[in-house]
This record gives sequence, C-alpha cells and structure tokens, in this order.
Amino acid sequence: MGARCSKFSLCWFHSHLKPSVLESSDLENGGKNEGEKWPSFGEFSLEQLKVATNGFSSENIVSEHGEKAPNVVFKGKLEDGHMIAIKRFNKFAWPDSRQFLEEAKQVGSLRSERLANLIGYCYEGDERLLVAEFMPHDTLAKHLFHWEAQPMKWAMRLRVALYLAQALEYCSSKGRALYHDLNAYRILFDQDGNPRLSCFGLMKNSRDGKSYSTNLAFTPPEYLRTGRVTPESVVYSFGTLLLDLLSGKHIPPSHALDLIRGKNFLMLMDSALEGHFSKEDGTELVRLASRCLQYEARERPNAKSLVTSLMSLQKETEVPSYVLMGIRLEAASSTKPSLTPLGEACLRLDLTAIHEMLEKTGYKDDEGIANELSFQLWTSQMQETLNLKKHGDTAFRAKDFVTAIDCYTQFIDGGTMVSPTVYARRCLSYLMNGMAQEALGDAMQAQVVSPEWPTSLYLQAACLFGLGMENDAQETLRDGTNMEARKNKNSKTV
Repeated sequence: MGARCSKFSLCWFHSHLKPSVLESSDLENGGKNEGEKWPSFGEFSLEQLKVATNGFSSENIVSEHGEKAPNVVFKGKLEDGHMIAIKRFNKFAWPDSRQFLEEAKQVGSLRSERLANLIGYCYEGDERLLVAEFMPHDTLAKHLFHWEAQPMKWAMRLRVALYLAQALEYCSSKGRALYHDLNAYRILFDQDGNPRLSCFGLMKNSRDGKSYSTNLAFTPPEYLRTGRVTPESVVYSFGTLLLDLLSGKHIPPSHALDLIRGKNFLMLMDSALEGHFSKEDGTELVRLASRCLQYEARERPNAKSLVTSLMSLQKETEVPSYVLMGIRLEAASSTKPSLTPLGEACLRLDLTAIHEMLEKTGYKDDEGIANELSFQLWTSQMQETLNLKKHGDTAFRAKDFVTAIDCYTQFIDGGTMVSPTVYARRCLSYLMNGMAQEALGDAMQAQVVSPEWPTSLYLQAACLFGLGMENDAQETLRDGTNMEARKNKNSKTV
C-alpha cells in the first residue's frame, strides 16, 4: 500500500491535478513520482532481443517502411513476460554509435502517457536497435482506413486529435519539438485503447532517412524548398492527420483545401459519421486543419494553441477509450481476485449502483467512530454536528445531492468528528453533480482517515475514470480489489 498512499496523498492531488484531466498539458508524468510509474531506460543486449523476438522472426514483424527507410519494427516478449516493440535499423544507419546513443538517451528521458515511451536501446557491431513500450491495439491507420467491426466514433476522433496535440506539446516543452513524418501509422493504441504517439519518430534522421515523407503530396512545403524539418513542419503534418480523422481517408492537403475554400467541407466528412457530429464541431475542426496547413509556416498555430482549441471540442469525456473503441479489456488472470460488485460499478462508472451500495452499507466501516460519539452526545455542539450529518444522510437517501453536499460540508468543516463514510458520501454527491475533481479529493481524504478501507480506493478509481485518467483508474481499482481480498482473507483466519 505504501506506493499507492504516497501517490494519491493529498499533496500529490494538489500538486499534480489540473482543473480537468484534459487540460493537463504536461500530463503530470515528468514529475516527482515518475520512478513509481515508468520503466527505467537502459541498454539491452542483442542476445536478449533475439530471444524476445524468436531470432527476429518474420512472424514478429509489426511494420516495415520499404526501401527508402528500410527499418523494421518487431514485437517481442521479455523473460519477465513484458511485451516490447523493437525497431531494428538498416545496418548502414547510424554509423556513429555515439550519435545514436546520445539521441536514444535524449528521447529515452521523455516520459508521458501520450507517448509510446522509449525504454531502451542496443548497439553491438553494426546493429542499432531501439526498444519501446508495446502498444497492442494497432495503429490509427488501421482503425481509420481499414476498420472491420465499426468506424471510429466522432468522440474518439476528437480524443485522438487532443491526445496527439498534448503529446506534441509535451515533447516541445522538453526540447524535442521535431518529429519526422508524423502520420496515422505513428499513432498507436495502448492496452486501454488510449492513443499514443510513437517515440521512434522523435529520433533525428539517420543516414537512411533522406526524405521527410514517402509521399510528396503530404510533405510540408518548406521542406520541399529547404530540406529542413521545423516545429511548424510538424504542425503541418498534424493538419494532414486532422484531415484523416475528418474524412476517414488519406486525402492530399491540396485537394482538401480546395474543398474548404469552396465551402464544400462537408464533402470531406466521413460518410460513416453522418448524424453523429454537429455542424459546428465539424466546422471548427476543419478550420483548425486549414490553419495547420497554411503555406507560410509562421501562420500555423503552435502545439499549445492546438491543445487549447481541441479541449473545448471534446465529447463523452467520461467514457473510457476502450469503450469508445469497442475494445474488450483482457480478462483478469484466474490468480487475481475478481472485481466486487462495488468495483464493477466503479469500473462502469455506474453512479446509481454506487449510491445504492453506499446507502446500504451505512456507517459500519467507520472504525471506532461510533464508540467515540457515544461518549460525546451530551454536548449541544455535538448534537448540532450530528444533526448536520443526519440531514445530509436524509438528503443522500433522497438523492438530493446538492443538499447532501451542503450538510456534509458543514459537518466536516465543524472539525468535531471525522468520518470516512461522510467523505465517501460527499464524494459520490460531487460525482453526481459532475464535480469529479472535488470528488477525488474526498475519496483520497477518506483513505487518509481510514487507510485500510477498500471503498476509498474504489471511489478514487471512479473519480479517475470520470476525469479520463484510465490508466491510473485501472491501477487504483486493482489496488482496491487486492486490499479487499486481503481483508477478507484475514477475517477468515481470525
């Protein structure tokens, strides 16, 4: 429990959370607790990577880039079971091993939930390899252009655009604003269905990477003139990706701009999206794409303004990415405890079910508090405080969550008594009123008051799901489930 308590302490809450998870431009991932979450960056031996890929078997190839940049990406499995992605460069790439190592270390220092992070490298003889986190759910190109079950939903397309903009802003803030050949094959989906930008494109071009793009129709105009990549070139490529998201096709920018100038932008829109987006949202995204595709680089927006523009367009922010993507999460291992009914409700963010369970449970989990109260009932101040709690409980049962918040707040501010259940009930009341961040503060405070109470972790998970922090939510949900399993096991042995 130590790591979890330190991570979700109130000081962490105040120092890391922004007004909305979608507003978190630095993604709270380059900060103090980075070591708790991310794998360290290090060197792999060639033998390790051979074993992981079954001798670089063709069956493990996940992408190839043709003759112009003949570098191959493999999936691999380490001895500890972790899946990895390995980019193996052509033997003529990176002749200077020191330059390769320096570049790899700089990119490997980046850590963000918006990146498929670089976790290692290998250079032995002529071999140059990069090792990154493995993303199991394919590329944006697959989901946009070659979908099978269902087209990507409008809300998910907007989320992809925002997360990609946040990735670019994060990289810019760390001095890595240049990204080579940004395209739909560079955006990958992790185990929770969240889009991430491949870190491989952050490496400076090596000797075999002569061209910015394999298709001149999508190459920034200034690159054709000067042969140099600039941050504005990356924004141009971001604009081509917005066109991909709008149309579900890979449309050359010149053709798209002709349609936009002719006020025929609706012809750009993916026919599979008809009736699923507002004209205002479509117009705004088209406008943003056209700004990114300006011929003059100085007239394009920067990554920070892209994030700001895309933030206001977000839809269904409370729905996890894997749900929007139609991805089934891997079933829990039979050796792991299954989710309890409360855990299941928090996973679904089913606030009505959570309310029923919290109401039914009552205050039986408030350890020692009832006994403490019985000795203090005689004071009028105490009676007044108890009445506030009583009125709050009445409102909570009646689903009058605004009144419940008011009564519970007066009870808590009185400072006479401390109750984790009151914090839990006010937490849910906040959630019912769309105040997920305030709710998270209460769920954390409930854990501070009663560290071994699984409900506080379950509620934290629900709040994190509500804030869109799916990875942290899943991790917290597992912690709550494991805590409850330990608690039940201990009670049986007593």
